Amino acid sequence: VQLVESGGGLVQPGGSLALSCAASGFTFSSAAMSWYRQAPGKERELVASISSTSYRTNYAESVKGRFTISRDNAKNILYLQMNTLKPEDTAVYYCKWVASVAPYTTYWGQGTQVTVSS
Repeated sequence: VQLVESGGGLVQPGGSLALSCAASGFTFSSAAMSWYRQAPGKERELVASISSTSYRTNYAESVKGRFTISRDNAKNILYLQMNTLKPEDTAVYYCKWVASVAPYTTYWGQGTQVTVSS
């Protein structure tokens, strides 16, 4: 299993970034996926999740209306479009997959840094 995030960087407040997570080694089209983030000195937190067919999406209250999670099952890629970014969005962003069969292993990507600063 590999999860490889990309698209992070430095952006000014109010700006936008688009993150991608390229997945391999499992049946992506059958997998619910999620984005998490971890700011310095804080615990890792859920940002958004999406069902395998994109039918269901969920967002943390802090990003609702600003972030959009999506996926392309033909390309095995998970996306996170981030708009109206705030300094408090600064964090390392990770994509996550939890296997649906025992032992339900959790897989993380290596993370991509997002820094929102003027």
